[in-house]
Amino acid sequence: MTMRSPISKLACGLLLAVAGLAHADALQVEKLDRGVVALSAPSGVFVSWRLLGNEPASVRFNVYRDGRRLNGAPQALTNFTDVQGRADSLYTVRAVIDGREQPASAATAPWAQPYLRVPVHKPEGGTTPDGVAYTYQLNDGSPADVDGDGQYELIVKWQPTNAKDNSHRGHTGHTLLDAYRLDGTRLWRIDLGPNIRAGAHYTSFVAYDFDGDGRAEVMMKTADGTVDGTGRVIGDAKADFRNEGGYVLSGPEFLTVFNGQTGAAMASTDYTPPRGDVGAWGDRYGNRVDRFTAGVAYLDGQRPSAVFARGYYTRAVIAAWDWRGGQLTQRWVFDSDRDAASKPAAGQGAHWFSVADVDGDGRQDIIYGAATIASTGQLLYGTGLCHGDALHVSNHDPDREGQQVFMVHESPRCYGAHGLEMHDGATGRVLWSMSGNNTDVGRGVCFDIDPAHPGAECWGNVGGLMNASGKLISDKHPNRYNFAAWWDGDLLRESLDHVAIDKWNPASFKFEPLLSGKAFGAASNNGTKGNPVLSADLLGDWREEVVWRNEDSTALLVFSTGLPSEHRLVTLMHDPQYRVQVAAQNAGYNQPPHTSYHLGAAMKTPRPLPIKVTP
Repeated sequence: MTMRSPISKLACGLLLAVAGLAHADALQVEKLDRGVVALSAPSGVFVSWRLLGNEPASVRFNVYRDGRRLNGAPQALTNFTDVQGRADSLYTVRAVIDGREQPASAATAPWAQPYLRVPVHKPEGGTTPDGVAYTYQLNDGSPADVDGDGQYELIVKWQPTNAKDNSHRGHTGHTLLDAYRLDGTRLWRIDLGPNIRAGAHYTSFVAYDFDGDGRAEVMMKTADGTVDGTGRVIGDAKADFRNEGGYVLSGPEFLTVFNGQTGAAMASTDYTPPRGDVGAWGDRYGNRVDRFTAGVAYLDGQRPSAVFARGYYTRAVIAAWDWRGGQLTQRWVFDSDRDAASKPAAGQGAHWFSVADVDGDGRQDIIYGAATIASTGQLLYGTGLCHGDALHVSNHDPDREGQQVFMVHESPRCYGAHGLEMHDGATGRVLWSMSGNNTDVGRGVCFDIDPAHPGAECWGNVGGLMNASGKLISDKHPNRYNFAAWWDGDLLRESLDHVAIDKWNPASFKFEPLLSGKAFGAASNNGTKGNPVLSADLLGDWREEVVWRNEDSTALLVFSTGLPSEHRLVTLMHDPQYRVQVAAQNAGYNQPPHTSYHLGAAMKTPRPLPIKVTP
């Protein structure tokens, strides 16, 4: 039996603030199961599980191996190490509320290795009209409970090896989407067809329970020749609008809602906005017109809406959609060309947009990069610092109220002295900045790596290391700036870069290895971006799982931490800001998700978070 330290006052405060809160304006979240995960470890078997956002503050837990209770008094923590556990043991967890045990979780056996191998059905390759042969690789993914059982399935995009950046000519293979249960069962495959070009900026999809029936839908841009998960063709099956350069600059464009369990197309409508005059977006060969992003936002403060966008170098158009009662309706459209009040958003977009309630009205807003669109579809502000490649939104500075936005920028002529900057999420006022050294600042991250400085630390591939309040920690910057994950037992966040998770050592000013996915055959995505398929709090306690593909794309490898923690936090997936940022992780240049509150060494008890599970 493992001894545990008393739960911290901070953890108690977090639970009191977050758990069990619901009212008329509560935000709809998924009804999740306990998410028990067990991993074989040198000291026995490590077990962890979810604390749900709608559970009372007094909830405690009992852990059972093969029907035998392992702990003494019910424990507050959501992880346990069984020193006598074996590879053939079966574990269940029971919540204890008001002294009464609740029903047991599903029985869980230990993983034989530090990851779960999910076999996939790799598609056959092909040859494009210009004679280029291609194969397929697993690319970006998203979690979604498509069948309402409280467990996540994985929606993954298959990208052909001849996928293109919009700036490059050439035909591509078709983009495909699959849905898998964690046991490797494939539920469906959607083939987007010849009229959706393959590449990082062409297909962003959202997988979320939009209508509150407990089962997620999947929405994305489609075209003539798209084949749904049941084999039914959308539009004209024979249409092929690819030009000699491989671009698709004519023909209809649709937005389609698919059933998450079967892949069946349930509704389609014209995509907003239409491409119109290709040249009006900034060039005539097809680069800027087809820059797409997508995400999810609670625009009414209760239920999620899908948000699809086009353009960010020049004109920016963002359309919000609702899926309710089997009907797809448009909530609003923002267009930077609409009027003088909207014009400051032009040219301010990023390769990904974030979602957060930046103005504190209980409704989430769209942080489109250097411009923010309010939940009403009106421009809140534009910073005027223009396009950039990386964007991080959270309460980075625990000494400040609200949300702060850290962004890096591309054009010196536009950003001036503010190549890397943090601005107030509500007003756009620059709080501090660093010089971009007259270059395109292509990378930047912001997360808590050093307990000596309250809040997040922020840096990029240019300049030094800054703390959340704008104090320069060092004129040098850490050498990792791709992604992040909460992995070990403390409240600091670790670097997730390519196939490695590393811990920052402030004394030696370097990252030190915690996990090497390479040792297990893992591979990363998107070239130098070095992203996993997905990183999110998918299982177990509040720490994040990492999903990599294996080197030949025949399996997904789901890694979960086996390190004990003395911190008790509600599952991050019941923080709606974190959850919607996870849902958008597959879009454009992937960014790690952030919570609505500062989660780090200097964290304070967050404000009460009103949520309700559905159905």
